[in-house]
Amino acid sequence: MHALDGVTRSDQYRALGLSTFAFTVCFAVWTIFSIIGVRIKGELGLSDTEFGLLVATPVLTGSVSRIFLGVWTEQFGGRIMFPLQMLVTAVAVWLLTSVHTFEIFLLAALGLGLAGGSFIVGVAYVSQWFEKEHQGTALGIFGAGNVGAAVTNFAAPFLVVALGWEGTARVYAIVLAATAVLFFLLSKDDPAQSARKKTGAKAVTAAEQLAPLKNIQVWRFATYYFFVFGGFVALASFLPRYYVGAYNLELTTAGVFAGLYSLPGSVFRALGGWMSDKWGARFVMYLTFIVSLAVLFILSYPQTSYTVSGINSPINFQFGISVSVFVALTVVLGFMMSLGKAAVYKHIPVYYPHHVGAVGGLVGMIGGLGGFFLPIAFGILLDVTGVWTAPFMLMFLLVAVSSVWMHVAIRRMEKRRHPALEQELYLSDTPDQPLGAPEGMTVPLRVQGKEQQPAE
Repeated sequence: MHALDGVTRSDQYRALGLSTFAFTVCFAVWTIFSIIGVRIKGELGLSDTEFGLLVATPVLTGSVSRIFLGVWTEQFGGRIMFPLQMLVTAVAVWLLTSVHTFEIFLLAALGLGLAGGSFIVGVAYVSQWFEKEHQGTALGIFGAGNVGAAVTNFAAPFLVVALGWEGTARVYAIVLAATAVLFFLLSKDDPAQSARKKTGAKAVTAAEQLAPLKNIQVWRFATYYFFVFGGFVALASFLPRYYVGAYNLELTTAGVFAGLYSLPGSVFRALGGWMSDKWGARFVMYLTFIVSLAVLFILSYPQTSYTVSGINSPINFQFGISVSVFVALTVVLGFMMSLGKAAVYKHIPVYYPHHVGAVGGLVGMIGGLGGFFLPIAFGILLDVTGVWTAPFMLMFLLVAVSSVWMHVAIRRMEKRRHPALEQELYLSDTPDQPLGAPEGMTVPLRVQGKEQQPAE
């Protein structure tokens, strides 16, 4: 772990505040297609599959870029990489307004997607400023920058109505460029980068940074993040379309309801970090998966009509979720995802304190790929099945697989640490020893598997 000699609370809060603000702006830019994409879909006459691909393309760049942005941040520092990444993205967002065909939209979306790479830059930068006991909380607060998705869902529909989608994109580009300049002017080099400058030590090579990626544990963390983050991004982009199609809502109303999902899925990440520091990341992950399974099961159930053969006559009834209940369930789901996102990233600086950039980059990349593949899968499922709730069925299956893998891995780890448990075949919760017999009771002796009565 790096030394924090000479680092004041003011320095820590400055780094955390600037990084969280910058990440919020980047995340708002990253999810802009969830709103302007609806208008583009209408202008170009796109299918649900094509719309899913358009919404998901920025997520692809934002995901893949995390692996090398994480390594570069470890080498050159977040004070350099954060503004550079934001300026390049701002140029791509501005150029988006000159595009008029679907194929070129996809290419422009790749450049816009660099906004998503800001996450690992911030994680690598912020983690250097805090001691291990407070990293979970600090990274949870930083991760609350996911609220940028809610900012886009709340504000962008009104900008689109007032300025058109092209004007909305220009506003986003200007804000992002201004944020880059402010970050560079107000931030400082992180402690690790400052120490290297003072001592003249060389930065860790990319090969050394990537060495831990051979561990299966890293890929397991990435699978969890595929749901808690990738699923969050996918639903933040998909829900406006869902509300418009399934409930026939106006785009502005759909954006507000989708924002109600994105908001707790972002701001409560800080709470998840604090809970992970206090009770452990394992507990938070179990809680996240169990509650998510219950919510997704309900969301997966389609509007259904039943006919039961009654005693006197057939009995007809229907099952369906009203829009108010649906919104409430998505708020709960977003809240649990925010806790899970913080819990996953609590693991990384604890297990891999000297490889946060590379390991966090891979985990973030796989999670981000969830945000790329899932919207496409949602569109395909809608086109093939014609069932609006099919995407939630896929999410339920994903959580179920992740839950089983996590539990099996934890049980195997417990047996390695406590070999005596390997022989315990009968009890799921083993006491130190069985409860003793009541006083005066004759207890058979077991000798080589045979019962004997005590000697007279």
